[in-house]
Amino acid sequence: MSNRLPVDYVGGEGADTTWKSSPGGLVTALEPVMRANDGAWVGWAGVADREFAPFEHDGISIVPVPLSEQEIEEYYEGFSNDTLWPLYHDVIAPPSFHREWWEAYVAVNRRFAEAAAAAAAEGAVVWVQDYQLQLVPRMLREARPDLVIGFFNHIPFPAYGIYSQLPWRRQVVEGLLGADVIGFQRAADAGNFSRAVRRLFGYKTRGTVVDVPEEDGGVRHVVARHFPISIDAAAFEDLARMPEVQERARAIRRSLGDPDVVMLGVDRLDYTKGIRHRMKAFGELLRDGRLEVEHATLVQVASPSRERVETYRQLRDEIELTVGRLNGDYSTLGHPAITYLHHGYPRQEMAALYLAADVMLVTALRDGMNLVAKEYVASRYDDDGVLLLSEFTGASDELRQAILVNPHDIEGLKDAMVEATKMPKRERARRMRVLRKRVKDNDVANWSATFLETLTGVGKIAPGVPDALRSAVRRLVEAPRLLVALDFDGTLAPIVDRPEDARATERARAAVERMAGHEDTRVALVSGRALDSLKEVAEPPVAALLSGSHGVELQLDAGGVTIDLREGELTRLEQLIEIVEDAASAADGAWVERKPAGIALHTRMLGASAGAALQRSAREQVEEALPGLATRTGKNVLEFAVRASDKGEALLRLRQHAGADAVIYVGDDVTDEDAFAVLEGEDVGVKVGQGKSIAAYRLKGPDDVAELLELIADARDAAR
Repeated sequence: MSNRLPVDYVGGEGADTTWKSSPGGLVTALEPVMRANDGAWVGWAGVADREFAPFEHDGISIVPVPLSEQEIEEYYEGFSNDTLWPLYHDVIAPPSFHREWWEAYVAVNRRFAEAAAAAAAEGAVVWVQDYQLQLVPRMLREARPDLVIGFFNHIPFPAYGIYSQLPWRRQVVEGLLGADVIGFQRAADAGNFSRAVRRLFGYKTRGTVVDVPEEDGGVRHVVARHFPISIDAAAFEDLARMPEVQERARAIRRSLGDPDVVMLGVDRLDYTKGIRHRMKAFGELLRDGRLEVEHATLVQVASPSRERVETYRQLRDEIELTVGRLNGDYSTLGHPAITYLHHGYPRQEMAALYLAADVMLVTALRDGMNLVAKEYVASRYDDDGVLLLSEFTGASDELRQAILVNPHDIEGLKDAMVEATKMPKRERARRMRVLRKRVKDNDVANWSATFLETLTGVGKIAPGVPDALRSAVRRLVEAPRLLVALDFDGTLAPIVDRPEDARATERARAAVERMAGHEDTRVALVSGRALDSLKEVAEPPVAALLSGSHGVELQLDAGGVTIDLREGELTRLEQLIEIVEDAASAADGAWVERKPAGIALHTRMLGASAGAALQRSAREQVEEALPGLATRTGKNVLEFAVRASDKGEALLRLRQHAGADAVIYVGDDVTDEDAFAVLEGEDVGVKVGQGKSIAAYRLKGPDDVAELLELIADARDAAR
């Protein structure tokens, strides 16, 4: 779902209506996913006061949502672009607050939600895009609780002191919390959102997880974290390598008088982009003689934007006045100071401009990401060119080899521009190689796959320890006291048919032994197994902390924790064991595992449908005879307990006992989600294998877990 459809209306009526694709980064990222998964795209067709029936286009179902001329004025130009846009961009321009705009925003968001609810199959995944549709997630959840809902915010999310100015601040946050996963461009944006949740509602937040209370008394875990968007890097490089594009780049330089340095700015005409700041700095460099027009020129592409909004009309007038003044003062025949182009260009022409530019100026005052910076880097297959990048863009978090600037500091900006023009070729190449690797490794396909994997738990997991997790571990191991908490089955040990045969991999065992020998590192095994079973298969180091039966049993340094069940609990346990063992005896291949405070029914040896049917039957029998027992579902296992606990509670007790400053928790099961939910701040949660998870990182299997543990052990050894 997005404000606009991935197609533009060309003309015609009824069956003769024609459409053309409107390619962009979002469309490029999602088209393959949509085609492979019977996808539908919900959005406005771009034509006011027209209704279009749903249709198919290039393998994707298109569901147009109608908007009236008044709604475009109030919902889109008004509330979205004259209230939210300036507010979310740190009030660079003053936002306007009008109740009728808000009412239009609510009405249009409801229409979008109703269209998606009608189009979505049972249990479908809905991915809502951007700030125009922030109320849709909650509306969808209320109408269709079966849906899996994600939201991605393409623009910044402001600090609470700014956000709190919005009269409808609670309603917007409530709307967003209807999603299962809320994505932001920067970690700082996700942090701002979590702080707004705490201030407005008092909900508990731990790291990237928000605990949202449900009406039935339960808690829904919402993930709110950053997923930096990117571009189709390979496509831009392919364009730049075309001979006709390279010839066009040379022609562009000739048309500019063949200067030594071509500086380039490419922006939508918007007050957030810092166009006036870069022109001011460039003009002062010419005035002071630090640059000369025969030596350097500036090309500014400013594509039209929101020209019906008064603020944007004023901005255009100011910039065009500045361009005229600077050209009048400094241009010479054949050498313009500034070439100003107030229109957009096709991607092939943009690739030529990027190749022609020696210095790319990205001086945004506030920007969610800024994909122009990444497009420039992707196009420079020659490893040349200099990127000058505002530190207030999301791209600056990733593109650290650029020259980073504060665009408000005009003197600093001027110095950086001169530095860029004088940078030696070897240094330019070194920086560009690093930038290009970053952009190519984290392209738009990786962005969409990572978000959808977090949302659905389905996606290809590459072997090895990913770079993002390696970076998180480097930060983590600097903690004075570290707790490394690990599930056993499926994490340290591969899953086997007979649980008593499970053993940790040799590499994992060796890494655990090394870490357990450090005074400042505690290792804990946190398992659903009974403690006796865990000790038998894991053979843990003497110094290891142990949790069994999902936290019902704990063994700390002073010895084990006795499970002292009350008389009523013992009676219920006897009844429970009888019911579950009877149910298991009716299915060949099912078996039970007795625990100190409960029993587990294992269905791994049955087929999927037979296992699900047996679990359903056992659950119904137990609920009828013993209502109110704690029930937990894992991988091919159904567990009942007369005393409730979970791995989250166990991890909190282990953390307190260890006095840990930081925690890493690694697990593969549904039951490990309780542990991921209690992680804090810089803690690290790692999900092993497929499946929906609130953990921020993912590994393929136990061999990759062993590699991760070796990295931690090596780092702790080095810190000694």
